[in-house]
Amino acid sequence: MRLSRRALLAATTAAATLPAAPPATAAERGKQLRTGFERLAEDGYALLDGQRVGIVTNPTGITRNVRHIVDVMHADNQVDLRAVFGPEHGFRGTAQAGGSEGRYDDPATGLPVYDTYLKSGQPLADIFTTSAVDTIVFDIQDVGARFYTYIWTLYDCMEAARLAGKRFVVLDRPNPVTGRAAHGPILHKEFATFVGRQPIAQAHGMTVAELARLFNGEFLTTPVALDTVQMTGWKRSEFYNTSGLPWVPPSPNMPTADTALVYSGTCLFEGTNLSEGRGTTRPFELLGAEGIDGGWAARANELALPGVHFREAYFAPTFSKFQGKTIGGVQIHVHDRVAYDPVRTGIALLVTAKKVWSGFTWRADNWIDKLTGSTQVRTAIDAGAGTDEVVAGWQDELAAFRRIRTEYLLYR
Repeated sequence: MRLSRRALLAATTAAATLPAAPPATAAERGKQLRTGFERLAEDGYALLDGQRVGIVTNPTGITRNVRHIVDVMHADNQVDLRAVFGPEHGFRGTAQAGGSEGRYDDPATGLPVYDTYLKSGQPLADIFTTSAVDTIVFDIQDVGARFYTYIWTLYDCMEAARLAGKRFVVLDRPNPVTGRAAHGPILHKEFATFVGRQPIAQAHGMTVAELARLFNGEFLTTPVALDTVQMTGWKRSEFYNTSGLPWVPPSPNMPTADTALVYSGTCLFEGTNLSEGRGTTRPFELLGAEGIDGGWAARANELALPGVHFREAYFAPTFSKFQGKTIGGVQIHVHDRVAYDPVRTGIALLVTAKKVWSGFTWRADNWIDKLTGSTQVRTAIDAGAGTDEVVAGWQDELAAFRRIRTEYLLYR
């Protein structure tokens, strides 16, 4: 059948005005994202060609079909994998908080596994020397908070690699709580510990590759020979659920990506005598103590904090604080992740807990100062400051960090 010119023009116009394709779904966007490891492997490990390789990783170092990258690399003759280095909780993740797996040979691959936990400087450099590798690779899923120890394992390993004359390669993964902005107080160097080595924000808003670039450019006395393998298909505004990647708990008390969303604020309760929810199925989302009732949730809800509601909750931790006792408190329910500010929320919960519960105390060792990075938060709350006043106390330092941070970002 022949179309007239008018019919042909009408058909062409109709085709041109068809509605645009719908936005990509989370699953479709996830298919577009390629992690640093995926890009390295797709390139035949060319970046590691001719190198004896050791890798710092844990159970989060997986492919999207949940094979561990150590198993994948060990089975591939394109890469010469010689050693594994385990952080806190261990390479296979069997140790609880404050523990590691020690030195052993991995049953699945026969590779030697070295323990890096609480090791730094020359002792860690000596481990790298003993391993006889040329290049140290780092691939661990971070959660975006300064006091999560894996980023300081990264820092310590970079410094030790420099001392040992080794090359360092970071394989990037998403920040599960986005990379939109940095939030919270900045660490003061006199409060440096393994939950914060250098002056970065409490919620840093960076990926591990970006942090590695920051560490190399700002904090290492002499830079290490550093390469980073960037992701493709990741945007700073995206939460983990859009990544298409499976979630593996980076540590025993980080069971879901929802946990990571609140962690940079509610981990501050480690510095108090309240439970931060360890020993429950919702660590860092459940907070409480003996003697607290629904008054805390009511007071917190009165603040109308953006993106979050607080539910009166009762629970009995199976370990850690208040083990085996039924206690009262709150459960955090984030209903708008974009509006939610975890650090401000954590401060608000500290302020209100102190007001509604006469039993509130800080840990005797002032661990809260190590977590927040200075005495400012503790002393302001003790002086009766409200949430806004406490948060205002770190804004100048945060603004300075944000300016520095922008120099090292890799993604839009």
